[in-house]
Amino acid sequence: MRTARSLKSALLWWLLPGLVLIMGGTLWFSNQLLRDQVDAAYDRALAGALRAIDLNVSTASGGLAVEQPFMLLEFFELTTNARVYFRVSTEDGLAEIGSPFLPLPRQPLVTGQPRFYYAMHEDTPVRVAALARPAQPPLPSNPSGRIIVQVAESLGTREVFLQQVLQRSIERDALGIALSVVLLVNGVVMTLRPLTRLRQELEARATDDLSPIDDGGLPSEVRPLVAAVNRHMARYADMARAQRQFLDDASHQLRTSLSVLRTQIDFALHETEPAEVRHALLAMHDGLERTVRMANQMLALARAREASLAESGLVREAVDLGALAAAVARQVLPQARLKRLDFGVERPADPVQILGLEWLLREALLNLLDNAIRYTPAGRAVTVRVTSDGELARLQVEDQGPGMTPHDIGLAGVRFRRGQAGKQQSGAGLGLAIVHTIAQMHAAELRLIPLAPLPGLRAELVFSLGAAAPIESRSKASAS
Repeated sequence: MRTARSLKSALLWWLLPGLVLIMGGTLWFSNQLLRDQVDAAYDRALAGALRAIDLNVSTASGGLAVEQPFMLLEFFELTTNARVYFRVSTEDGLAEIGSPFLPLPRQPLVTGQPRFYYAMHEDTPVRVAALARPAQPPLPSNPSGRIIVQVAESLGTREVFLQQVLQRSIERDALGIALSVVLLVNGVVMTLRPLTRLRQELEARATDDLSPIDDGGLPSEVRPLVAAVNRHMARYADMARAQRQFLDDASHQLRTSLSVLRTQIDFALHETEPAEVRHALLAMHDGLERTVRMANQMLALARAREASLAESGLVREAVDLGALAAAVARQVLPQARLKRLDFGVERPADPVQILGLEWLLREALLNLLDNAIRYTPAGRAVTVRVTSDGELARLQVEDQGPGMTPHDIGLAGVRFRRGQAGKQQSGAGLGLAIVHTIAQMHAAELRLIPLAPLPGLRAELVFSLGAAAPIESRSKASAS
């Protein structure tokens, strides 16, 4: 298992070596530049001595002659505080004046251009200036030959000066590196301090505190992360509220139903008349049926809410509303036959597809059909209808029951609320709440339309097709 590295150490690990490497390269480059500048300053004096000796060279006598520049050399030695050597010779070396064996440069000299180079003379490192020029007048022994003039100085004073300047330069650059490292470390620590405060704030929170994190004072790069955490905590808080609400609803409703059931059991146990016992058992059967239906609806509502809260992580698929209507109609057909209802499905020949969650749409249609069958008197009609006009798709359930008043329609979808007609039947008042929640998840609209003047109600889910219809199904909806 890899050990997690802190952001602070990661930044310092990347920045400090790079900074030291860059500053070291800069120090090396500046030292090289400084050496070149020192050489250029000393070489100017060396070039002056070279030109002065060259002016004292003469070939007018037919041979090589030099007016000994002792005063010049002594003045140059005093100026540079170093030993000075000179040599004047023909290019073939047959005639020379001054220090013998003063080395020539490795590359041939260009006529009239001084050349500066380092060399060794009598085991002493020296800096040499050399100049080649034609003999004026030419020497009889070598008419096309050139005269080589060389002046050299020992490097003692030059090196001491260079070392002193380099030392001060290194000290200055080292101080700059140290200050840069200190500023970098402090900058990283100060920049990451808001993250440390954020960590301390989160650690100090109570376990049930899901309020949004304040992103004030945080860097702009961290705010998107805080916003994502806030959204995640908001979803978690919504789920927690939904779970608490479910537990509260379940405990309230089931406690009431179970209390009634216990009362009925106690009554049956103390009753001796078989007819009364049978009456109590029938009442218990009805109560258990209501309790089971209510529990199933509450679980369906909880699943719908949970799916709604986690909607962003659910994969939507192409759902054929016509096939869905036919499948759900077959599922509730026995219930409709028991009441001898005129029950049927009307759908177009072409598929009407939307993007959605098939199992939730099935649950919504089941609740609409269950309400329609439950409230429609025996012998009347219930119809499931699927229509589309290219822009909107409608999934309708039409019944010939008592319908709903405008007041009840306005309050449709409120949990555990039953309309005027619903009080005549057993139920928990959760069916339309389930349908309303599922409709919101699919950006659909739940419409309840009375069939005035005839008795009945049309409940329809209206979906916007838009760019989603028709599409190829990624996972075909089940029609079983």
